[in-house]
Amino acid sequence: MNRDHDPQELDRDRALGLLARALVGRVVYTVGALPAVLPVHFRLEPGDGGILLSAPAGSELARAVDDAVIAFEADELDGPDGSGWCVTVLGRAQVRPLAGAVPAAVRIRIRPELVTGRRLPPLRRDARPPARLGTGT
Repeated sequence: MNRDHDPQELDRDRALGLLARALVGRVVYTVGALPAVLPVHFRLEPGDGGILLSAPAGSELARAVDDAVIAFEADELDGPDGSGWCVTVLGRAQVRPLAGAVPAAVRIRIRPELVTGRRLPPLRRDARPPARLGTGT
């Protein structure tokens, strides 16, 4: 096995630095005990790396994440060679009204309690998975 092509784990500071460059991420939460994933625009707070996003007041997202432990993920991947990075943050979300927002909106802040990141090296041509996975038929 060639370790040069294994994902490289990133420390918290490097992972948050990469996350700060991203414009879109995914909120991972539960609705009725089922997983839900929603792409969102966000920004990273300076300092502790809190993740800020907004949502319509009363939305499913706002209701589901208030005071819940949720996940947030963002990545940057290169299609042709599979290289890039991925950062995942786990933490408790807090929902607060966004003053003066019309229509009514809320600010969601995810406090980063666990931050993990990986850098993915380019895949060797002979290590790539098949273009299509067959069903055996």
